[in-house]
Amino acid sequence: MTRPDPRQQAALSAAFAGAVDLSALARPATPAPPVPSSQYVVDVTEASFGEVVQTSAQLLVVVDLWSARSQGSATLSPVLARLAEEGRGTWLLARVDVDANPRIAQAFQVQAIPTTVALAGGQPVDAFTGVQPEDQLRAWITSLIDALRDRLPGIRAAEEAAGGPAPEPVDPRFVAAEELLELGDFAGARAAYQAILDAEPANADAASALAQTDFLARTTDLSDDAVEFADAHPDDVRAQCAAADLEVASNLASAAFDRLIATVRRAAGDDRTVAREHLLGLFALFPVDDEAVRTARRRLAAALY
Repeated sequence: MTRPDPRQQAALSAAFAGAVDLSALARPATPAPPVPSSQYVVDVTEASFGEVVQTSAQLLVVVDLWSARSQGSATLSPVLARLAEEGRGTWLLARVDVDANPRIAQAFQVQAIPTTVALAGGQPVDAFTGVQPEDQLRAWITSLIDALRDRLPGIRAAEEAAGGPAPEPVDPRFVAAEELLELGDFAGARAAYQAILDAEPANADAASALAQTDFLARTTDLSDDAVEFADAHPDDVRAQCAAADLEVASNLASAAFDRLIATVRRAAGDDRTVAREHLLGLFALFPVDDEAVRTARRRLAAALY
């Protein structure tokens, strides 16, 4: 996502000041891309755009600048409308046909269609051009809602009317993977999470779930005496990894980290690589800001270098 530069914001502010007087320039609208019927989606003209700017003093407004000539618009507009419905009034989608309303497009200094702009308090606060994946759009809107909740009273009012913040939508891909996991099909669950990561390499939830799945698969049949065996065979790297898994499963993460860091110090070549990579895999089971993980990372770096 790209943020408008200050010069663009100044131009928009000046253009908005006279938006309520643009009725003479309104033209008949061309057919819009099909969108779901929703009270949270409005089609805006040059004559009515001033009302949208006023609404943004109370509520986040996302402006969808579209054209019937743009295939990207036909893809993006229905997704934005569906997300507006999910928002339950916490934000408003204002759709602008740029062919019928060129003054609005000029005010936004539109260079490409579709362009999407977020308004708050009568000012653009974020924007992007082109089509974005639905999960990225949802995350973008959620981040805006969270950032603006205390500034725009309409957001909190809508949430309270709906019984609190909207629940996180369920991703059917994760549901399918979790069902496989519940059945004990670790290979199937792993493949399902890996497919999500292949499509979305930055999906942190999928990466975490994949690490958890691998860990569960390793520890399901782990011997109860894995720690005792590893203590008796300190040079057996595989045994140290198995013992570390058992310690993590027993809520002894720091002991597991200490074990593998000590193994990294003792080992060389491939054995050292195995211990290091296994430790990194255990780190992935925890939040990135976990204090035990942060401490262990520093100690691992010292052991390596």
